[in-house]
Amino acid sequence: MIRWETIDTVLLDMDGTLLDLHYDNTLWNQLLPTRYSEAHRLSEEAARSHLFSHMHEHHGQLTFYCLDHWAEFTSINIVGLHEELVELIRFRPNAERFLLWLRNNGKRSLLVTNAHRDSLSVKDAHSGIVRLLDAHVSCHDYGSPKETRAFWESLMREHPYDPERTLLIDDNDSVLRAAAEFGIRHLFTVQQPDSGRAARDGLNFPSFNDFLEILPDG
Repeated sequence: MIRWETIDTVLLDMDGTLLDLHYDNTLWNQLLPTRYSEAHRLSEEAARSHLFSHMHEHHGQLTFYCLDHWAEFTSINIVGLHEELVELIRFRPNAERFLLWLRNNGKRSLLVTNAHRDSLSVKDAHSGIVRLLDAHVSCHDYGSPKETRAFWESLMREHPYDPERTLLIDDNDSVLRAAAEFGIRHLFTVQQPDSGRAARDGLNFPSFNDFLEILPDG
């Protein structure tokens, strides 16, 4: 599926790629609306409508991924909500094995995530994900989300790589398109980012579900 002899650097998204997106979807789509309705004495339907409207307005922007922004907007301890659901933090199928294979076969691996650093810290504390990669970058480090060219330019400056010999795996089409426009040649997406939802079809990039599918001996 992948000609690994043509790849030097592997860029990996976190939520929905290496880690099960069920954690984040449960937090933002279920727990936060419940807590917001309780805190502001709203019906849960009204809370969901208000929150999701704001999410839609900021989708793809840095604020959409910023826990400080959401804490200010909701007056709720968003990091605290993250801690309530830590039992849902888990790797996607064979993600750990894949990361170990990269390291053992001389491939440089970088975590590139839109997740806020506070979110990354919670997930790392309960998964140990950071130690399995050579470096980790949050879009908040650069002030630009992965959907923008500015992110990829900043990443290139801090962690130089050859786009022709780089693979990006991400579950977000907008991110993959931005990376393609920047010149990253090898692009893959994930069929089932959230184990609690059905696998996606009609995807715009080559896809897989279990990381064993893209290993040479998988």
